Amino acid sequence: MGDAHAPHRHAHHGAVGNAAPFALALALNLAFVAAETVFGLIGGSMALLADAGHNFGDAMGLGAAFVATQLAQREPSHRFTYGLGSSSILATLLNAIILLIAVGAIAAEAIRRLIAPAPVAGDTVIAVALAGVIVNGAVALLLSRAGHQHDLNVKNALVHALSDAGVSLGVAASGALVQATGWLRLDPAVSLVITAIIVAGTWRLLQRSLAMALHAVPHEIDPAAVRSLLEAMPGVEAVHDLHIWPMSTTETALTVHLVMPGGHPGDAELSRLIAALDRDFAIGHATVQIETGDGELVCPLVSERVV
Repeated sequence: MGDAHAPHRHAHHGAVGNAAPFALALALNLAFVAAETVFGLIGGSMALLADAGHNFGDAMGLGAAFVATQLAQREPSHRFTYGLGSSSILATLLNAIILLIAVGAIAAEAIRRLIAPAPVAGDTVIAVALAGVIVNGAVALLLSRAGHQHDLNVKNALVHALSDAGVSLGVAASGALVQATGWLRLDPAVSLVITAIIVAGTWRLLQRSLAMALHAVPHEIDPAAVRSLLEAMPGVEAVHDLHIWPMSTTETALTVHLVMPGGHPGDAELSRLIAALDRDFAIGHATVQIETGDGELVCPLVSERVV
């Protein structure tokens, strides 16, 4: 039985890029959330407050992603042998949970406003919402230039910034209708639509981040296809103990036992295999154990470790 690792072949898909656009996008988002909250309270608009909650959730996700991105760049230590990259997974999970709680509070108030309508300053809603279109457009532009687009947190923040611009446009339209018709229930109704949009997007994020926290195979990787690649390697008679799990929102690891009766294939062949795993599946950390099939030496848990 042998243990093989292609030396110095790990492809680190971790955090890179310019932090300045990232930080500026976060500052813009937080400043707008504060302004939208204040004007939402002054104007009595639940739609603005719901939109502020939406933007705040995205700001939290962006902030958590930024912190996790910086932590992911720290070198591994004797205690944290993979570094702190997995903090990005925890950041995603925490963001989803907090956002769902906040949305629940907004929805409860919106329902109360549907039952007992309150005055809404339509002109304020229109002005602030249109400002939101501009701010979210700027945030999306900054994120697209930050160099972190491969990170799950940042991908979500970029998509959310674009969707927020659309939501803000809808809020502006609702403000114009309230101002034109005096239909006060439209404002809380729009806020409920926004919360539904938030829940739909956040629920998917929660599912993915929870799966990653539990070391599930990343959803974009087909474990059967990985197994097929390993089985197709010359000299491989069997594949077992195959494990694929996310080390962070940008890096994936794999360990596997290959039964090769002909013996160790050599470092060059293993290097080609590890390069193929990285190229085809973005698995940048692969550890391969070679076994010759000797019944006395094979791992006793072989039959229990099947993907």
